[in-house]
Order: sequence, then C-alpha cells, then structure tokens
Amino acid sequence: MSDEWGALAEEIAGHAQNYVDGLARVAGGEGGDAIWSLLLVEVAQVSLAGAKLGANRDVILSGNYEPPLSEDPDIDGVRTALAERLGPVDDYAEVFDPYKDTGVTPYRLSDDLTAVAADLIHGLRHYQAGRPHEALWWWQYSYFNTWGNHAGAAMRALQALAAHSRLDVAEEVTTG
Repeated sequence: MSDEWGALAEEIAGHAQNYVDGLARVAGGEGGDAIWSLLLVEVAQVSLAGAKLGANRDVILSGNYEPPLSEDPDIDGVRTALAERLGPVDDYAEVFDPYKDTGVTPYRLSDDLTAVAADLIHGLRHYQAGRPHEALWWWQYSYFNTWGNHAGAAMRALQALAAHSRLDVAEEVTTG
C-alpha cells in the first residue's frame, strides 16, 4: 500500500471512530439541549472525510475481493436510543436523488445516523485487522452507495433543526 493510501486510511479511520464514538455519546444522553448542533458537527466532520474519499481516484482491491469479516456488531440499541432522544423530530422528508428520483421520501434521522455508523464500523473493522486498503475500498464504495446519501440527508435535516431552533422565535408581546 502506498504512503498516500496509508495516510488517507489513517485519516478516515480517525474520522470514522470519532463519528461512531460521538454518536454513541449522544445516544447515551450527552448533549442536553444542544443535541441537534452536536449531531450536525459529527455528520459534517464525517462528511468531509467522505468528500475526500469521493474526490480521490477509485480504490481497487487486489483480485476485486473483500476479505471476509465476522458479523458486524449490532448497533440497533444506538438507533433506538437516538430515536427516543429525537422524539418528534426523528421523522422528516427528503428527496432521495434530486436527479433521478425527485419524489419526497420519508426518512428518520435515527436510521440515517446509524446507517452511516454501520458502514463506518465495517471499514474500521478492516482497518483494525491491519487491512487499511480494504478499509479504504469499503469506505469509498459505501460512501457512494449508502452512507454518503444518509449523511447528506441527515445533515440537511439537522441544519434545518438547528436553524429553526435559532430563528423561529415567538414574537415579543408588548403592552402599550
């Protein structure tokens, strides 16, 4: 593996681990009233990593083969905890593909956030097993195929929540 790929794998692994850890902390109750802002930062930071993967040339595996891993860990508990914390703002509407499928689709932030985490964890498992090239391939492939879309949709929803929390203020009542 070239130094270029090794450095990129290390960088993406750091972003992936930070996202997974941050999501678990928020699901565990951290963040208080700033949950939307914290999640927005987490998603934005991992989206930067995804953009770097998208801007790079294709990562090609030798023999076009992904070495097998044992089953990925179940993160449904994180998804359930996030759904509970997000409550009524968990559900939102999104356009899946603005170029091919312009219909509005119902989404859930908790599903999007954990879908991103699941793909990142799979790549982290390759990275931690000493296979950084396979990790990069997985992260790049799944960025284009799944987690990039979920992260983008979640970022738009979280940005809207943060904006509404700051801009939708009740008019001040004056007596005169």
